[in-house]
Parts: sequence; structure tokens; C-alpha cells
Amino acid sequence: MKYFETKKARIEIIPMIDIMFFLLVFFIMITLHMIPSTGMASKLSKSSTASALEPPKLLVNVDDEGDITVEGKKMTPADLTARLKSMGDPDKVVVTIAGEKTTSLQSMMHVMDACREAGVSQIGLAAHRVEGAE
Repeated sequence: MKYFETKKARIEIIPMIDIMFFLLVFFIMITLHMIPSTGMASKLSKSSTASALEPPKLLVNVDDEGDITVEGKKMTPADLTARLKSMGDPDKVVVTIAGEKTTSLQSMMHVMDACREAGVSQIGLAAHRVEGAE
């Protein structure tokens, strides 16, 4: 009469482990997207030929008054040159310059000159990609 015997309750642990791993991966992915990238919000210029660059080692923001900001700290071109020189091999340093729409070309050139003085040759300009020229 095995039919009337009570079965011992059993907890299956394998599905629970699968769920825990899924939750772990889910929370890691969400946490990575919550970490903001360094920089400042700016109204970038638009370009129909903009292309994606590799992530920069240093993002330099230039506002419409010509002020240079790196990781939330205002700098002069001389300070920027000193910082870039302290980063090590200039051939491996990638700098992206993000200027406002109204930033003068001369302000951008000051930043580029500071980068060149430090020996940095990989300099990119940030822009939003648009499907047509404005």
C-alpha cells in the first residue's frame, strides 16, 4: 500500500540557484547603467558625418565662455597640459573635446594646443549625429 504512504517534502534547490544567478546578473546590469559617465551636460554641435570613437581617457568640456572643465574641475590650458603630461605615455592618451554649440573656435583651439603641448595626438571632437545637415 505505497499509495497511501505520505511522501517526504523535498525542496528543489537547482531552480532556486538559477533564479539567484539571474537576479545577480540583473542587478549588476542595472547598477552599471546607473553609474553616470563623467562630464557635464552640454549642447553639442551636430554633424552628419559624426562617427563613434573609442571611449576617451579624458573628456574635456569647453563652455561658451571658453572655460575648460575636466571631471568637474575648472582648469587653465597650462593646467590641462600638466595633467595630460602626468597621465603617462601620450601616445596612449585619448582626449575628446566636448564644446557647446556656441563655443568659439578659438577656445577649442586653446584646448587642442594644450593637448598638443603635452604630446597627445589622439584628439576627437564630440558631436551629435544627425541624418541631414542643418
